[in-house]
Amino acid sequence: MTIGVISDTHGLLRPEARSALASVDRIIHGGDIDDSQTLQWLSCLGSVTAVKGNCDRGSWARTLPIDTVITVEGLGIYVIHDLAAITIEPKAAGIAVVVSGHSHRPHEEWRDGVLYFNPGSAGPRRFNLPISMGKLHVGPSGVSSEIITLG
Repeated sequence: MTIGVISDTHGLLRPEARSALASVDRIIHGGDIDDSQTLQWLSCLGSVTAVKGNCDRGSWARTLPIDTVITVEGLGIYVIHDLAAITIEPKAAGIAVVVSGHSHRPHEEWRDGVLYFNPGSAGPRRFNLPISMGKLHVGPSGVSSEIITLG
């Protein structure tokens, strides 16, 4: 199973991101969506799990959770916008992957058997940071990740 992971779109869903997400089985948005149209478009591609980012305001964003846990192929995936706000101990909670956004910096790191994955920002360029998103590949041997540079 392939999961498209995108964050910090800030109202901009680039054609390259749409193309990369067209072939995934499910989508995770790590927050800072900024508008309901982005979520509507993503939901046309399939199942979307999204969390609320610090820039997500208005009536459309009220139903978004601050964090959530989903299970894919038996693996727990914890999703939160700002990693600094995490309130659980992932390994103790049986989490295999922690997905976050907020920093606009793509990052993938294994810590204590848990993959911490930030796809970076797929929205408007910020400073000299790359424009990116990612994918998680979940299968019988576990999970692997990839960062995809856009633009």
